[in-house]
Amino acid sequence: MERSKRVVFISHCILNQNAVVHPLARAKGAYKDIIKELMDNEIGIHQLPCPEYRHLGLKREPMTKEDYDTYDFRIINKNIAMDAVGIIIEYLKNGYEVLGIIGINESPTCSIKGQMGILMEELLSLLESNHININLIDVPTDYFDGVNGKSFIEKLHKIITN
Repeated sequence: MERSKRVVFISHCILNQNAVVHPLARAKGAYKDIIKELMDNEIGIHQLPCPEYRHLGLKREPMTKEDYDTYDFRIINKNIAMDAVGIIIEYLKNGYEVLGIIGINESPTCSIKGQMGILMEELLSLLESNHININLIDVPTDYFDGVNGKSFIEKLHKIITN
């Protein structure tokens, strides 16, 4: 079978809301409409690991970026970012299109727009130093699976179909 050779990188919780700090989950499992949009357009999905989960597990309390911004947590994020950039480079060297990264707005680790999250700071810095430019989009803070998502899905559709 011929591959689409098109892939997006997504924040962990888009596919797994079970990893989101209680009580902030906005879907029962995955964001079905985001995943459906990617699947309907035959886009491969690369799920980034969740640094918060790796650092503090499931029973962690909600924390701010400032709370998370410690030496140990930065190391976790730098390692995830280095791994992700290595994977992106491998895709690009083999003729794939890396269509973008989908973050989570206002996340202390995965926000791209506004106050950038720690993982995205590390990831985007490494992408820049490797001269890699890709599309960036955040799931908005008022997004709930199937609710308030139409404009986001339209933006995502433009990114993955252009």
